[in-house]
Amino acid sequence: QVQLVESGGGLVQAGASLRLSCAVSGRTFSSYFMGWFRQAPGKAREFVAGISGPGDVTNYADSVKGRFTISRDNAKNTVSLQMGSLKPEDTAIYYCAADWRGRNYYSAHAEARYEEWGQGTQVTVSS
Repeated sequence: QVQLVESGGGLVQAGASLRLSCAVSGRTFSSYFMGWFRQAPGKAREFVAGISGPGDVTNYADSVKGRFTISRDNAKNTVSLQMGSLKPEDTAIYYCAADWRGRNYYSAHAEARYEEWGQGTQVTVSS
């Protein structure tokens, strides 16, 4: 069974940086496509970033491109999201998600691609 646990959320001021981490159980983590999503109050959950198993392919939402960086450490079964130049509109619950079945017929942006989700971590950016 694949389990995901996020950490690193918090309250920061606009312009600050924050790093989220997601610890993933599973014996073949290096084959999982991983994603980060977020859900702001009153809004639908949206894709933030994705990364391939080897870490050689990354995808970003236009709203975070150039400010956020997704990375992974396959030796430690972790995936991270480095967030910079944070804005109040980045305030949301951030979720880590795993595609461990190789459902690459879905795009990285599609929630349906991901079989397992973490519980989420709150990020609040004050102005």
